[in-house]
Amino acid sequence: MRIMTDGCVFHSSLLSLSVRIACVSSPSVYQKLKQGMVDGSGKVSAVVLEYDCRFAAYADDFIFYDYNEPLSLPSGVAPRSFDIVFADPPYLSEECLNKVAQTVQYLSKGKLLLCTGATMENVAKELLGVKMCSFLPFLP
Repeated sequence: MRIMTDGCVFHSSLLSLSVRIACVSSPSVYQKLKQGMVDGSGKVSAVVLEYDCRFAAYADDFIFYDYNEPLSLPSGVAPRSFDIVFADPPYLSEECLNKVAQTVQYLSKGKLLLCTGATMENVAKELLGVKMCSFLPFLP
C-alpha cells in the first residue's frame, strides 16, 4: 500500500497543487493518506466511499456507498470531481465490478487505480480500459 499512496503524493508534489482522491471501498488507502504516512500527504484531500458505517467516524470525509446503487451519491459529489480514484471492489464478480466501474467513471477525471483479483482482468479491461500492472506486494 505504501507504493500506491507514494504515487499519489508524487503526483501532487509534481503539480504543486492539491490533489483530490476518492477511495472507493478502500478505507485502508484512505487511512494511510490521512495518517500522513507519506511525504507530501498534506497536499492530498481524500474521501472514503464505504458501506461500513464505522467509517462515518471520518465525518465529512465519509460518503456512504453501496455498490448496488453505483450512482446514488450525495448531491455535493460532482461528476469528474476527483483527480485520482482508488477502487477495491468488495467482491470478485462481474456484476460487482460493473457497478463499481459506473461509480469510478462518474467520479474520475481519468486517473484510476483498481485493486482486484487476476480473474477480473479481462472484465476490468473491457469496462475501464485498465491493464494489470507488474506490482507485487512485499510479504515478509
